[in-house]
Amino acid sequence: MLPFHAMAVPTLTTVTRTQGANASLKDGTVRPHGFTLDFEEVPVLVHAFRRMVRGLEFDVSEMALTTYLVAKAHGARFTALPAFLVRGFHHGAILYDPESGISGPKDLEGRRVGVNRGYTVTTGVWARAVLDQEHGVDLDRVTWVLSGDEHVPDYRPPSNVVPMPEGGSLEEMVLSGELAAVIGLDARSARLKPLISDPQQAAMAALAERGTYPINHLVVVRDDLLREFPRLGAEVFGAFARAKQAYVERLGNGAIARPTPADLVHLRVMEATGRDPLPYGLAPNRLVLEELMEHAVRQHILDAPLPLEALFADGTRDLTA
Repeated sequence: MLPFHAMAVPTLTTVTRTQGANASLKDGTVRPHGFTLDFEEVPVLVHAFRRMVRGLEFDVSEMALTTYLVAKAHGARFTALPAFLVRGFHHGAILYDPESGISGPKDLEGRRVGVNRGYTVTTGVWARAVLDQEHGVDLDRVTWVLSGDEHVPDYRPPSNVVPMPEGGSLEEMVLSGELAAVIGLDARSARLKPLISDPQQAAMAALAERGTYPINHLVVVRDDLLREFPRLGAEVFGAFARAKQAYVERLGNGAIARPTPADLVHLRVMEATGRDPLPYGLAPNRLVLEELMEHAVRQHILDAPLPLEALFADGTRDLTA
């Protein structure tokens, strides 16, 4: 077999939103070895997820983690690399109207709660996990009201998941009292506040207790390319890993002139743990991946946890960065 760099590897059509962990790759400071990433900008990133799931439109794509798990459970023809581009806490993602009479998370039981977009949206999964794991909310006793449908068309949500009325607005439904709360909404009204008081402190307490920093997005590659070029997965992983390492070094050195909110959260995690807040690789992320799959099963998104090793491309399972 020819060495990877001697193969005629095609230019790879790639979608990934510019952010700290990939900025050096997208601006050309970090260059892939032996292939080219042709970046296509999709203004609304979730539209790229859907296009990849339903039409396999890209060679390499950023993708929400739970979308990937559901897609893989339904026969998706792409496979992930253990490059986890986006992480965050979700304690602040649950909004409510303090004038509604809701006094805490347990009050959501027996009520209707909005979810921005689909039930399998990763932010929604992690936010419901906070309600379940940290506040004892029986998620099956909540009716989840969706503003959109699922990226994976074959997925069928549980019976306590319903669509929003046509022409409705999740924000207006919370303000009118039709919904007790909403998850994942970029709300305009100043009346809506986080249901969990001091979400930043709650997030750091959860980090201290469980040691996991929730993953939102990873990278996937088309299976036909992974078969044709057996070392491609490792090479694409390496390119994303070098860009991430450059970012984490800048973050730790205070070299980011205008840090974003995400940068600041990563920095707090770094300071709290003394470690890289964005570790790549299966080994350092096994616990958080297993945790998310457990939540996905509890929330009736997966029938059972998927075999972890099978979720990642050959040649990448032992790589870390």
